[in-house]
Amino acid sequence: MNQHVNYLAPVSEASVEDRSNFIWKVYAHVVGAILAFAAIEAYLIQNGIAEKIAVVSSESPLLMFGAFVLVGWGGAHLAHRLQSIQLQYAVFAVFIFVYAAVFSPLLLMATIYAPGVIDSAAGITVLASIGLIATAMITRKDFSFLRGMLVWTGMLAIVAIVGSIIFGFQLGTWFSVAMIGFAGAAILYDTSNIMHHYPKDRYVAASMALFASIAIMFLYILRLLMASRN
Repeated sequence: MNQHVNYLAPVSEASVEDRSNFIWKVYAHVVGAILAFAAIEAYLIQNGIAEKIAVVSSESPLLMFGAFVLVGWGGAHLAHRLQSIQLQYAVFAVFIFVYAAVFSPLLLMATIYAPGVIDSAAGITVLASIGLIATAMITRKDFSFLRGMLVWTGMLAIVAIVGSIIFGFQLGTWFSVAMIGFAGAAILYDTSNIMHHYPKDRYVAASMALFASIAIMFLYILRLLMASRN
């Protein structure tokens, strides 16, 4: 989800060909980002790096979470303001790598203790994302009204996560369900922005926003499925 969309030259005012090219570029980049994320995760797990990251995460959870939030928000902010396409791609690459690193301890646990659950979570995430994207594209509704709700819900989620780290309480099943709902709303919002509000030269930034929302949905679907096996 992104709150830094530039409304000065929306793609909705471009020609049909430009709009079509923009949308195809965005979704091609999202697919590429997902494949890169999966490849990085496989490398981190197979080479024992995920285990080392898990140790750092257990010893300094606030540091890991802070890096995740900083790169998520900071990366999106930079991608929307950088004029150089090469620098936008560089930010996107760092963005994907940090997401993969932060997710790797959970995926390592899933690989060891819940074989097959990653594939199930990925399949559910893909189907849910396709359904939400199709809903936004078919209805052509502008979901920008979701922005305020997403900002406040995101802030509350951050407070809850930081509180759980500091005070040691567990965020249970209902938190995962709520975060899946949050990610679903963010996918609708991002898809709406892609159709209506992004400038046509910001397809990398648009891809980052949608990829981040899909990644959050995957994370909490995975957590929910793992909890159901305990």
